[in-house]
This record gives sequence, structure tokens and C-alpha cells, in this order.
Amino acid sequence: MRPLPVGEDALLIECGSGAEAEALHGELLRRRAAGTLPAVREIVPAARTVLIRGLDDPGRFAARLTEWKVPPPTATLLDAVEIPIRYDGPDLAEVAALWGAGSVEEVARIHSAARFRVAFCGFAPGFGYLTGLPERYSVPRRSTPRTAVPAGSVALAGPYTGVYPRSSPGGWQLIGATDAVLWDPAREPAALLAPGTPVRFVPITAEDVR
Repeated sequence: MRPLPVGEDALLIECGSGAEAEALHGELLRRRAAGTLPAVREIVPAARTVLIRGLDDPGRFAARLTEWKVPPPTATLLDAVEIPIRYDGPDLAEVAALWGAGSVEEVARIHSAARFRVAFCGFAPGFGYLTGLPERYSVPRRSTPRTAVPAGSVALAGPYTGVYPRSSPGGWQLIGATDAVLWDPAREPAALLAPGTPVRFVPITAEDVR
């Protein structure tokens, strides 16, 4: 981990990998919940960094951080969010081929059996980058992005699973759809998914929503 000063009261912690950033974010949340973390205003994870804002003494905190032993990330701080999903995406067969799965049903079984965690958020309000699939199921983005991906589309790219909170262009592989509302400004909190949140995808059929 490499701490870099940002302004007068913040540190940007550069990590060696996405898994390391996720683990550090989880440890920061754990220590804050336990009351052993100095008062901070904001903890913001990204793909390979974690921003910590509101530190009284960033230099001192950076020195202490080098002594931490950070365990692998866990999803025990929050209740799991269950997202109903219809595995009927237009790229499902292509993903099955990329995974070496024998059928699209096997893709659905593998994906729904995984236990996901929101590593970080970005791209659009309510969009969470979920980790949890084994590395062998990482898939490339589409060579030609779609000009419009429907809201609620569940998609894969690289090691991540994501749900499009609104219609937008996108190049991820679409494997299914959900009616869950990912972003609602009238709701508190507005985002269904926050960094650190455990997530489960629950398969349903078209008949289940009639």
C-alpha cells in the first residue's frame, strides 16, 4: 500500500490490486464500526485505491497504516441484498462459450451460486462493481459497445458483475435482467448498493413476475 496526500486532510491509498483495495476498504469499515479508527468524514473505494477524507493528521495515519495486517475482505458487516434476476440476456450463449460451460443454464447456476460484494461504485449513480466470481470466469468487454443498454440489465466485464441502473451505452456482456431499482433519489439511501455490501442474485422466471 502506498499512501499519497490529497489536500490537507485526506489520503489516497494506492493498492497493488483490486483485491487488496477491497480488503483495505473492508478493514477500514470494520475498524470504524469497532470504534478503533480515527474519526474520518468519508471512505471511498475504487478499482485499486481507497480515498480517506477528514483525517486530523494524515501523515500520522499513513505511518500507522504501514503497520496494519489487513485480512481478506469479508461481507459480514451488512445484510446481503438479494437481487432477483432473469437469466435471459442476449450475450448469455456467448458467455457460456467463453466460460466453457455446457449450457446457458450452467452459466445461471454458476453466477447465482456466487457470493458477491460491492467493491466500489461509479460509472453512473447506483452502479456497483461487484466481485465474487472466480478469476477463470472473467470475460472481455464486447468489441463493439451497444448504443443503449436497457435499465436493469445484469452484465459481466473483466472480473466484475454490474447492474445498469438506467438505460445507457455500454460494452459489458449482458446475461440477464432485474426489476430491482438500483437508484431512487426519493429513497434513503438513494443507492441500493453501497461499497462493502454483500449481494446475492436470485434466479426467477418471467412467470414469477406476472
